[in-house]
Amino acid sequence: MIFHYHQFYLKFSMFSKTTMLSSLYMVPLFSLLFSFMICGNNAEGPPSPGYYPSSKVSPTTFDHGFRNLWGPQHQKLDQGSLKIWLDTTSGSGFKSLHSYRFGYFGVAVKLQTGYTAGVITSFYLSNNQDYPGNHDEIDIEFLGTTPDKPYVLQTNVYIRGSGDAKVIGREMRFHLWFNPTQDFHNYAILWKPSEIIFFVDDVPIRRYPRKSDVTFPSRPMYVYGSIWDASSWATENGKYKANYTYQPFIGRYKNFKLQGCTNYSTSCRPPSASLPGYGGSLSRQQNVAMQWVQKNYLVYDYCRDNTKDHTLTPEC
Repeated sequence: MIFHYHQFYLKFSMFSKTTMLSSLYMVPLFSLLFSFMICGNNAEGPPSPGYYPSSKVSPTTFDHGFRNLWGPQHQKLDQGSLKIWLDTTSGSGFKSLHSYRFGYFGVAVKLQTGYTAGVITSFYLSNNQDYPGNHDEIDIEFLGTTPDKPYVLQTNVYIRGSGDAKVIGREMRFHLWFNPTQDFHNYAILWKPSEIIFFVDDVPIRRYPRKSDVTFPSRPMYVYGSIWDASSWATENGKYKANYTYQPFIGRYKNFKLQGCTNYSTSCRPPSASLPGYGGSLSRQQNVAMQWVQKNYLVYDYCRDNTKDHTLTPEC
């Protein structure tokens, strides 16, 4: 997620506030049609992964694990649930109190329904404030959409400045087998010395193995969340912009989970991805579930993008 919060306000006033062609009264109708489409196509969902890493990590309260980073007037905590929102004046973001070197990082998120094009709601790891211009990052980003199309969940990994200047993205994007605006769902990043695994409701959707030191992040990172205007690229490569007729755009977070190796840890082992007997990586049953997701819901894979220079992504 190539975003620096201190630049947000400079860029924000430049975004267009003109109304899109879609009329307000069409939003509920399209939302209803989309919900029906999701439920009708794949009512059963993915096969059981057989193991649930989130159940092994105790939740923490927002105040014990995080603090506001920017846009404090656009952030509200109520009975353990955090609401952050974007309007014409600002978005908002939060940051963990500690940095981590490997661990399990999860949160439950509920997204806004209706027109959300151009808006990014995110949960990610980064050290961009410690290494400006040369940072690492592991992303879960929800790319806003128009009411007749589903959200896109984007996963990404940046290593030592590949998200700065000349961007070298490692994006894999997915649709979801449920409507993420109807309820909270759990999203998580398991970052280990040997691999990174992205989970949705404990189902692994992507595994990024460590194939070399130059293609894998290993420096400590903080955990972040934010909502912001990324009209230039977020929805269909910038075709649809944020439309502030529909403000505020709201992201809801709860069930925060942080179990990682901090700089203060004398000894630390990240949580296992699977049951004992699989070397800490995914089991056969988990791999079957991940393959199901990638077969049915993967919509973009950087390794299959022929327009990219794959000498810059040798892991492909």
